[in-house]
Amino acid sequence: MTSPIHKNSSANPPVAVIILNWNGKDLIKRFLPSVIEHTPASIGRVIVADNGSSDGSVEMLRTEFPQVEVIEFSDNHGFAQGYNLAIKETGYRYTVLLNSDVEVRADWLTPLYEYMQSHPKVAAVQPKIMSLQQEGYFEYAGACGGFIDRHGYPYCRGRIFTTIERDNGQYNDPISIFWASGAAFMVRTDVYEQAGGLDPQFFAHMEEIDLCWRIQLLGYSLAVVPQASVYHLGGGSLPASNPRKTYLNFRNSLLMLHKNLPDSSRNSTLLKRRLLDTIAWIKFMLTGNWGNANAILRAHRDFRHMRRTYTTHPTTDLLHTTHTRPNILTQYYLWRHNTYSAISH
Repeated sequence: MTSPIHKNSSANPPVAVIILNWNGKDLIKRFLPSVIEHTPASIGRVIVADNGSSDGSVEMLRTEFPQVEVIEFSDNHGFAQGYNLAIKETGYRYTVLLNSDVEVRADWLTPLYEYMQSHPKVAAVQPKIMSLQQEGYFEYAGACGGFIDRHGYPYCRGRIFTTIERDNGQYNDPISIFWASGAAFMVRTDVYEQAGGLDPQFFAHMEEIDLCWRIQLLGYSLAVVPQASVYHLGGGSLPASNPRKTYLNFRNSLLMLHKNLPDSSRNSTLLKRRLLDTIAWIKFMLTGNWGNANAILRAHRDFRHMRRTYTTHPTTDLLHTTHTRPNILTQYYLWRHNTYSAISH
């Protein structure tokens, strides 16, 4: 059962702000009021898509937030497919995927919307993502825009691996990026659908990077717009040391490279990643971290099975189009370059 949403109606504002929820009643109650307050009604409509919650989330939304539209699914479709189904239900010109643990403190949507309106070849943007727990610092999941190194390792303007920078205004200019964070991700809805949406097989982690890669293969670009800021609680799903998170990150990195690289470079790049993953496995073994060591083995095993479902590959190599794409491992661990501005691009 869903509430009546008038798809593609001229009466709708141009942006659907969709918050996906699954048994997150307390998070919704805490963070939704700021989103409602600071989202201009002339630009955006706040919608909660509920993934079959059993904690009373829907009832609470109907009672305490009657101005918010609710899409109610009977089952938990997961993050990727939940958003894919919600976007099919709505059909606005632009869609914002907004995590349920994001707080906003000012008009965050207008700068994003105006940038998209004035840059027709930009298909997706993100705001500056700040930490809600560590005041003044960027947040791990996206910081001030995402990039990828020559081996496919993601990093951010404001976050290299686990080193997170303080925001001193050093990254306040809008620039092109390789990926935008799924914590606050604004996209042209038609491009999202043309690219195939989020890949449900990823389950969690790296799925927005995979989508951004496919969007660029269509000829579009992405950007960060730091004039807009949101505050992300983060860490609500899996801690960094959790073997489940290690498994998903290692498996999905391999899947992303396999899907999005052409025949000319796919095998050589995956071979290098397997060697680097072996080094990570050895490190976990030597330190007695059996859970994460086993997670790497399972990630590679499942990758070998799952890759068979991806039978078409692009002819364009976005990973090796520039000779200046850095090697994050050597710069971070050997040269001790732990800030974005210190990385040689």
